[in-house]
Amino acid sequence: MSEPDLSFLDPAGRSPAQTASAPAPVLERRAAPGTDRRAATAGDLVAELRAYQVELENQNKVLRYSQTVAESAYERFETLFASVPLALMVVDERDLVVQANSMAHRLFQPSERDRPLSALMPFVRDEDAGRVAEAFVLARDAGRSEVKEVVFAISAEVRITGDLHIAHIEAPQDSGPPMPQFLCAVIDQGPLLAERQALQQSAQALQQRNEQLFASEKRLEAVINSALDAIICVDQHQRITVFNPTAAALFQCSASDALGSPLQRFLPDAIHALAFAQLTTQALLGEMTALTVGGKELAVEVSVSFERHADGETTTVFARDLTGRKKAEAHRSELEAQLRESQKMQAVGTMAGGIAHDFNNILGAILGNVELAKADCNAGSPVLESLMEIDKAGRRARDLVRQILTFSRNEPPQRTAVSVAEVAHETERLLRVTLPPGIALDMQLPVGLPPVLADATQVEQALLNLCTNAIHAIQGAGNARGAIHVEATAVQPDQRLGERLALASGDYVALTVRDTGPGMDAATLERIFEPFFTTKPVGQGTGLGLAVVHGVMRTHEGAVDVHSVPGQGSRFTLYFPAAPAGTASPATAATAAVADAPASTIPPAAAGTTPADSSGSHQPRPRHVMYVDDDEALVFLVQRLLRRRGYVVSGFTDPHAATAALRADPERYDLLVTDYNMPGFCGVDLVREARLIRPSLPVALASGYVTTEIEQAALAEGARALIHKPNDVEELCATVQRLVAGDDVAG
Repeated sequence: MSEPDLSFLDPAGRSPAQTASAPAPVLERRAAPGTDRRAATAGDLVAELRAYQVELENQNKVLRYSQTVAESAYERFETLFASVPLALMVVDERDLVVQANSMAHRLFQPSERDRPLSALMPFVRDEDAGRVAEAFVLARDAGRSEVKEVVFAISAEVRITGDLHIAHIEAPQDSGPPMPQFLCAVIDQGPLLAERQALQQSAQALQQRNEQLFASEKRLEAVINSALDAIICVDQHQRITVFNPTAAALFQCSASDALGSPLQRFLPDAIHALAFAQLTTQALLGEMTALTVGGKELAVEVSVSFERHADGETTTVFARDLTGRKKAEAHRSELEAQLRESQKMQAVGTMAGGIAHDFNNILGAILGNVELAKADCNAGSPVLESLMEIDKAGRRARDLVRQILTFSRNEPPQRTAVSVAEVAHETERLLRVTLPPGIALDMQLPVGLPPVLADATQVEQALLNLCTNAIHAIQGAGNARGAIHVEATAVQPDQRLGERLALASGDYVALTVRDTGPGMDAATLERIFEPFFTTKPVGQGTGLGLAVVHGVMRTHEGAVDVHSVPGQGSRFTLYFPAAPAGTASPATAATAAVADAPASTIPPAAAGTTPADSSGSHQPRPRHVMYVDDDEALVFLVQRLLRRRGYVVSGFTDPHAATAALRADPERYDLLVTDYNMPGFCGVDLVREARLIRPSLPVALASGYVTTEIEQAALAEGARALIHKPNDVEELCATVQRLVAGDDVAG
């Protein structure tokens, strides 16, 4: 504490120290030996005494003022010690609290039940006691120290945390050296710690939020970079700020080159659409034309999203490439067209199968009665010529029905290893007979072609139809001369050709027919395989030739490819699957099938002798044939045909009546021939009944539409043969004779 200013008590300007020491010289002068007392006068002595008295009075005043100042300072210290908003304590070296202010008492002894504040260390938590003890030692040596965040246990439930500040002081005593003490101040850190904890929690929350934002930005960046759509962000000036990798690949431009460029560089039409789309937060702009950096046009689907913020506006443009979708749509349209084509052909096939029964019965009656009429006419009769024309027309109708059935049958053909060269040469022999003189036929069939897995008859029919169609095309254009080239090669279709023609991977033999005709336009190419579609005049074509070719290739798991340009002719290529190793050759297959061949495939010459030739030794009585068909005219015809050849024939139009007759006398009949499709009854059921009545009775099933299912069902029930209607008269009679003779051999 600085000394008070007491200059106003010393008019001479002396300091209190000087004033206090002033009498000493006087006393010394008075006590000095050798002084001439006699020389001093009484007046001088009185003056000196008075001066000394004044000086003593001044010193007393100074002492009294100093005491007053000291007392005032003590009072101020006590007031400050008592009223300062800190917990203050004076602690001696034995941890005894000598003095404590009210704040300390309220802090350490909030209630009367709490421990009295007589010592400081009992309040200190055990974990902090060592630090506090070290702080007291440091304060004694250095004069002051402090300990941060000391926990004071006020009670079992109440604890406070505060910073302890320690200052070393000395208390004066009346006698002896001053007593060392410590002035302790406890600053309660509870509010500060709460605030600090809140700040730490806030900082942690902020850090977590920043980490989440960073992770969100990373996720957003990953989504943008891995998006399948091109994503472009532009600012309010339509300048590109984000250009993801998909956009770089789509527009063939690097991101560094695109950033900062105007949006119309890649989407010229998007600028006008954006002006109208800003009324909402997002909009679908639809299909647009985009430009690559090289100027190539692309079809894209564009949508936009708008985001408004304090710094302006950001527009995000999403562009989806439609090239793949358009290709897929084109491919789907092509597949749909193929499906419609297949459905149309399937519908025609179903229709053909449905009408084949009745139509074949009509043709059979016509052709059979023509044969009977021809036999009844004399040679040279004018009626015979008319019958010949009727027979010719009937056979044309029969061939037409067979073409329809060939096209419509869905069951797989009897396929064996077939040499394409042999089939082509057989077809060439047939064509040479009717080939016009102005049309050349050239065949290039290399040696060593692998055999194909096919039905030789159907391959020949397909090749014959293509060559005939080429002849008609050349003649239809008014050309007297032309050429047809037939060639075969071993190929392995590539992936693109396989997908276009729906060919399985593997080896094929491509049989190509080219002509020098007028060619076909696109509209004609789309319809050439439609049944009954033809460009020929009325009466010159049925429109089934190419449809049959299509049906043959479908049943052979192959395909037909067409290429034609108006004025440059046409080229048809048939892809037949190559036969795998080990497939039976045609000769082997024919030999193995002699015993099991259907009766309708055996020529009349192989049928054996007639009943009249063998009646003397093998047939004591005429053979009896039961013929069942719902067509009365056909039953009447068969009866007349077979009776003329020495057979006894019983005809039935009702299968139930036929079953009853057979059950009444099973041994009377030598052969049963029944139609497959009859009203309310199936020929297979009649075969089954006949086999139950008489197991050894030969049974044949006749139908104009024999499928694999029908054949399997008939053979499973015991049918000996399948007869395809309509038949030639000689073929029908030969079949009957074979079955009857086979019955004799059997027993």
